[in-house]
Amino acid sequence: MFETLNCLPLRAFATLVFLGVAAVTPAEEIPVASSDQLMKAFQRARPGDRLVLRGGDYRGGVSLRGRSGEEKRPIIIAAADMGRPPVFRGGGSGLQLSGCDHVEIRGLHFIGARGNGLNIDDGGDRGDPATGIVLSGVAVRDIGGRGNHDGIKLSGLLEFRVENCVVERWGNSGSGIDMVGCRSGTIEDCLFRHNGPMEGHHGVQAKGGSEDVVIRRCRFDNAGQRGVNLGGSTGLPYFRPEPRGFEARRITVERCVFVGGMAAVAFAGGVDCSARFNTIYRPEKWVVRILQENSGKDFAPCGNGVFSDNLVVFQAERVRTAVNVGAGTNPGSFTFARNAWFAEDRPDRSRPSLPVREADGVDGVDPEFADPVRGDFRPRNRRIVARHGAHATLED
Repeated sequence: MFETLNCLPLRAFATLVFLGVAAVTPAEEIPVASSDQLMKAFQRARPGDRLVLRGGDYRGGVSLRGRSGEEKRPIIIAAADMGRPPVFRGGGSGLQLSGCDHVEIRGLHFIGARGNGLNIDDGGDRGDPATGIVLSGVAVRDIGGRGNHDGIKLSGLLEFRVENCVVERWGNSGSGIDMVGCRSGTIEDCLFRHNGPMEGHHGVQAKGGSEDVVIRRCRFDNAGQRGVNLGGSTGLPYFRPEPRGFEARRITVERCVFVGGMAAVAFAGGVDCSARFNTIYRPEKWVVRILQENSGKDFAPCGNGVFSDNLVVFQAERVRTAVNVGAGTNPGSFTFARNAWFAEDRPDRSRPSLPVREADGVDGVDPEFADPVRGDFRPRNRRIVARHGAHATLED
């Protein structure tokens, strides 16, 4: 019916509007060839419009604000050719998106920003989250320096998705993805890679009131001191929507592969968080950390975490303590269950010392990875293959 509105007499059109039927403006495909063109096109974009960027170099430091799509008609900013991406170089942030809903960014690359690669936020209105943001096929590399510079910074997002993205070499004290007050989102099928266990603070961090986020099927290669940080330490004015007694709640890490890094998973003030069906290979110092970094009196101690069905291969010479427990936490409330542990240099020392008794754990069984040198961590040992790690075929 909407396709025929332009052919209707004015009186008939007015009747439809009176009856609550609104005209839908056809979406446009808008070609973009420079950063300035992108900013101008975005300012006039309407729901359903697609801003198509040709391949080549773009100036970083792009700021996009205050335009929104609709739930089923997002504004899309996309590479014209995924094989020849638009590359944003430099800038304070490669791109900042503020106060926008239902915007999708697809196939763009960001290199060499001085601050954050992408900075996406709610425009400072903590009660009005940026809803329906999607990042897909985005690559972020060589961001910041020795400071707290993130590959992707997300603040105050709701119902978001980050999928098939690559983040490499972010700031020494930053995160590959840093979430502050983000809720009901997924990070899936992404790669986080850094240069070593002391380069980059976290692969992914969820803090500042983040809740109900799933991190799934991601790969963390030497992704810093903590592959995933479930919680953190956030100043009270930065919580979204407001402090509610936790840094992070109900964050799930599943089906991920962690290679190297100081520790794979840190429960850092998070409550009701879980790490399940992950493969962890050669962490440098710990497998898991249980910490309390926000010591405010109204914050619940880190607790009720679950570490289950994971496959952990480590070197006993390096990992003297599998689980590092800090002060002010509630380690007795954690659940450890059905994990497989193997110390490849000392199989007789495979069984870890845990803060609670583990249910149905397995230790000392070599998973016989297919080709760990080339990054193939599929286990071939039949005692392991079905029930433990990122490639498990059965779930309890």
